[in-house]
Amino acid sequence: MMHNADTHDIQIWGGVEPTINRVGDEFFSQFEWSGHDERLTDLEEFARLGLRTLRFPILWEAVAPDSLDALNWSRIDAQVHRLQELGIRPIAGLLHHGSGPRYTSLVDPEFPQKLAAFAGKVAERYPWVDAYTPINEPLTTARFSGLYGHWYPHGRDEQTFARCLLNQCRGVVLAMRAIRAVNPAASLVQTDDLGKTYSTPKLQYQADFENKRRWLTWDLLTGKLERGGAIWNWLRDSGIAEHELLTFEENPCPPDLIGVNHYITSERFLDEKLDAHPAETHGGNGRDTYADVAAVRARREGISGVEVLLREAWERYHIPLAITEAHLGCTREEQLRWLHDVWNGACKLRNGGVDVRAVTVWSLLGAFDWNSLLTRKDGVYEPGVYDLRGGSLRPTAIASMVHALAGGGEFEHPALATPGWWRRNVRLLQSSSEPAKEGDVSHDECLPNVPQLQSLPAAVSSQSWRNSRPILITGAGGRLAQGFVRAAELRGLAYALFSRAQLDIADESAVAAAVDWCKPWAIINCAGFSRVDDAEIDEDTCLRSNTRGAATLAAISARTSTQLVTFSSDHVFDGSKREPYIESDDAHPLNAYGGSKLGAEREVLATFPDALIVRPGKVFTPLDHQDFLQAGLRAIARGEQVHAATDIQLSGAYLPDLVNAVLDLLVDG
Repeated sequence: MMHNADTHDIQIWGGVEPTINRVGDEFFSQFEWSGHDERLTDLEEFARLGLRTLRFPILWEAVAPDSLDALNWSRIDAQVHRLQELGIRPIAGLLHHGSGPRYTSLVDPEFPQKLAAFAGKVAERYPWVDAYTPINEPLTTARFSGLYGHWYPHGRDEQTFARCLLNQCRGVVLAMRAIRAVNPAASLVQTDDLGKTYSTPKLQYQADFENKRRWLTWDLLTGKLERGGAIWNWLRDSGIAEHELLTFEENPCPPDLIGVNHYITSERFLDEKLDAHPAETHGGNGRDTYADVAAVRARREGISGVEVLLREAWERYHIPLAITEAHLGCTREEQLRWLHDVWNGACKLRNGGVDVRAVTVWSLLGAFDWNSLLTRKDGVYEPGVYDLRGGSLRPTAIASMVHALAGGGEFEHPALATPGWWRRNVRLLQSSSEPAKEGDVSHDECLPNVPQLQSLPAAVSSQSWRNSRPILITGAGGRLAQGFVRAAELRGLAYALFSRAQLDIADESAVAAAVDWCKPWAIINCAGFSRVDDAEIDEDTCLRSNTRGAATLAAISARTSTQLVTFSSDHVFDGSKREPYIESDDAHPLNAYGGSKLGAEREVLATFPDALIVRPGKVFTPLDHQDFLQAGLRAIARGEQVHAATDIQLSGAYLPDLVNAVLDLLVDG
């Protein structure tokens, strides 16, 4: 459960991933991929969540791509006007992981002045906007653009890194000066990624340096960079003149609010044992070579988490704080658990006297291609509060959480009974990992002793993760059920698994008894008659298993308000359509098996309209050596011929993807 006691002063903010970054001569735009620019109705959806503050992009590259004298305000005007109507306060962002339009860059000596000129035009256009983030994550952007070479200008040295950072911080100062010339009350919400670096004893000196450098954006803006300290000397050695550093000290521009963007990989671990880590993590500092990896995957003690990091920021600056990005690209229940941890950490800090103002639910519309750090256009999408893959905004379970918290209420979900993967043993990747920290949860520790209840027609064959309501899974002997078991164990979702022999799904009393004992929050029906040819000569058995069994589960699910997933088949169609089938196409089965599945669909929906019915095509999996695809690939590898019909077209369903998509939908409710 997520508690909101004594935390009504903490707000829920929202943000849409807006990055426009440059790779070579090409600009990558998140809005181009998400379509947000074309949908003014998105803002209405955000308002329905209860959001009253939105990190809102007015990006330099989009408004003035060719010249500061040729600005296109059309999209922004419409959106800003709608925000006013909806009562949503924007925090205007002017640069988000970008290097500016083509006529500038992060190493352009005139970059700060050009950004300030744009900022002044924004303030003049929208004088009522009273909060700004001129540049999102200056330190992180400088790393990716000046040190790691991912983004333009693709520097890979300390000098370019330092220049990118100084130019951005100077740009923030001048931008706020221009904005406040129009609106003196405008506030600076300065964001950056905040993590922490750990290491082996040999590399402790480097970890200490990184843990000082992580504060650099805020240290510069507050004028608190220590003269002659390690970071001051590093900047001087990297080509930054002393007068440039003194400018920040003499003319500080402290944030009115520090925005902490914190991700699960923000905390790092440095390890000189290169053979223990992938080659892409290898690097060094000129003195030692080492791997730089996510601490959550390699460090015995795990990560400190947002609560520790925000407390450190508060003790360093005593400036109000907000978590300005909270997002995890993962399965849905892990996304819930991450936001659960972040919210509860913020509430605990607030109740302990730390001035935390808000938690920002980031990536309202999800994000594209962050798996490659926006260096490729692969179209890899990770959902957020909404899932865009169906062609419209589909609220996920996170939307329900946000709505509850924004209204000052509480949010409950069975998946929250299990800790996130970052607090379970599954987090550790090294084959020779050190023991997990105290408090990490192992799977074996969570397997309860399942009582052999005589009142049940069969005992539960497997249940994982104690103190959780399970998902009841039928058809234990089949590969579909086994696929769900593997996914549930990895995802920390409790399950109770029944074989066909243990639970006759067509027997209403047996199903009722099983549900009464397990008290599942969802049922996944993987049982049934699957031998298509045999169904022609044993239609009664096929109908009992496929139609009556599914209908019985639907009746019990409706009676107990339990979510239900049951599987149909592409055999409900006759195959005459030359394009891919969609849900609304008329069904016309050609065989008894298809007829039994169509009958099940109709009876299930008549009894329980909220049930989820999945019509997969041919399912294939690397774990089944008898699988048609696996057998064919092995034959080809042996140089053998593979015989296959040429007049049949089908859409295959990869089992791991299928079960994970279904589990996401179940968690979404």
